Amino acid sequence: PLSFEDGPRTNYELVKESGTTVVRARANRSASGLIRRVRIDPNRFPVLTWRWKVDGVLPNGDVRRKRGDDYPARIYITFDKDPSELSFGDRVKYRAIRALGYDDVPVRALNYIWANRASEGRIVPNPYTDWVQMIPVESGNANAGTWQIETRDVVRDYRAAFGEDPPAINGIAIMTDADNTKGSATAYYGDMRMRAR
Repeated sequence: PLSFEDGPRTNYELVKESGTTVVRARANRSASGLIRRVRIDPNRFPVLTWRWKVDGVLPNGDVRRKRGDDYPARIYITFDKDPSELSFGDRVKYRAIRALGYDDVPVRALNYIWANRASEGRIVPNPYTDWVQMIPVESGNANAGTWQIETRDVVRDYRAAFGEDPPAINGIAIMTDADNTKGSATAYYGDMRMRAR
């Protein structure tokens, strides 16, 4: 489990869908995710593929605003960036966050999102922190209700987002959240893989 606050958590469960097992996520004014701790060299396995399906987007979702930072489906990729390599200001921020009791703070992450309305492929800083960069892969309801197969080059995306080569990947998470918009969302996730080009 990956939780951010003490509020309601998204429900995740394994379900059968078209003869295969997938994860169904249901959020109702809630936010949490499921993370898998991994150690992956992105230079050896730079390509992320997955499939997902949503019932619909969150009408008040907005990738640019904290109140709209909700998505029916998102894939988090966290990187093992050494905090000592951060700028002075970011090191101070990192120490302050750790002092508040947050032990596992990624200072570099990519979020592949199914947005309400956003330019697909355009990298947008997360409204809470520029340590996380958002990449809309799907946008709107045009493909809602159908499985979408996605492919992203994580190394290229990281370089475009942060202007440097990526360190090792140390986590991959799924997340369906609707806490900021006070809405509800259902998504399905399946067949996630990291592979060579």
